[in-house]
Amino acid sequence: MPIELKVPSVGESITEVEIGDWLKTEGDAVQKDENIVALESEKATVELPAPAAGKLSKILKRKGEKAAIGDVIGHLEVGGATTETKPTAAPNAQPAKIEPSPSKVEPPKLITEAPKEKTEVVKKAESTPGREVEVVRMTPLRRAVARRLVEAQNTMAMLTTFNELDMSRVIALRKEHQESFTQKHGVKLGFMSFFVKATIEALKAIPQLNASVQDEDIVYHNYFDIGIAIGAGKGLVVPVLRNAERLSFAELEKAIAEFAKRAQENKLKPDELQGGTFTITNGGVYGSLLSTPIVNPPQSGILGMHTIQERPIAVEGQVVIRPMMYAALSYDHRIVDGREAVTFLKRLKEAIEDPAQMLLEI
Repeated sequence: MPIELKVPSVGESITEVEIGDWLKTEGDAVQKDENIVALESEKATVELPAPAAGKLSKILKRKGEKAAIGDVIGHLEVGGATTETKPTAAPNAQPAKIEPSPSKVEPPKLITEAPKEKTEVVKKAESTPGREVEVVRMTPLRRAVARRLVEAQNTMAMLTTFNELDMSRVIALRKEHQESFTQKHGVKLGFMSFFVKATIEALKAIPQLNASVQDEDIVYHNYFDIGIAIGAGKGLVVPVLRNAERLSFAELEKAIAEFAKRAQENKLKPDELQGGTFTITNGGVYGSLLSTPIVNPPQSGILGMHTIQERPIAVEGQVVIRPMMYAALSYDHRIVDGREAVTFLKRLKEAIEDPAQMLLEI
């Protein structure tokens, strides 16, 4: 009797997926735990492994079709595949030792964004050589991002305010203690932990930026779940540092490094990409000098970091060259006034320009 291939749970609140590429066709032999099909959702893409060795006997849902969690999308005929070709045994040869197959089925492999390959809806709109136009259907993840960005623009009164930060002391502090910090904690001291700590201090002063609008109510959070935007190989992801206020500098750096590593390996879990009370994004790693980041609903604020540039500034009546960074705060004006936004950036600036006030474990 064939085994039913069912859509597994791919994350909290996800009830439906879109069938992606079938990695096998009907009649193909399949090994146990070999990936059969990609399942795309609004948050991630997973690959469904075969629960046993056999043959893919029937495909019930084609690429581009939708399926609910638990739906049967195909059938696997058990016993139609072998794990390897057995060579002819030599006379008096000892039987080869066969290792037992693992009893557990590997969980679906997480991909933070669908492969950027041409899909079946690709169309050639013009036939003139050198002027072809292709139409490629958005992945569910990209459609969700697009929808949420438009939702943010349409549902909130979003504004952005700016300030500039003198990074001299942070840079000097990192240089002075980098070696001892790395030796003790096994991770480098980066800029992001300073900004997470400084952001939390500023959020404590301006709790509206750590809140969200729910109908006609304002929901204030007494914890700080900070989303960190990370550029992965297949797109931008925003894993969340839960209760970031409880983490030390070293714990923050380790968590961020681990997120970045698993993002590149497509191993982030869907629940790690959900929630968050505030977000930090660093366009400076790509060379951005200034930008207006878009708030991620239902959050009410997002901090944008930018590239560090040496610029002339006035200090005590003298023109000096300092490493400066522009910081941008986009916020929901429905619950955050301009005064609060400016105060937030002022508190952030004070913390970054005098980092000794923040406890640093070295």
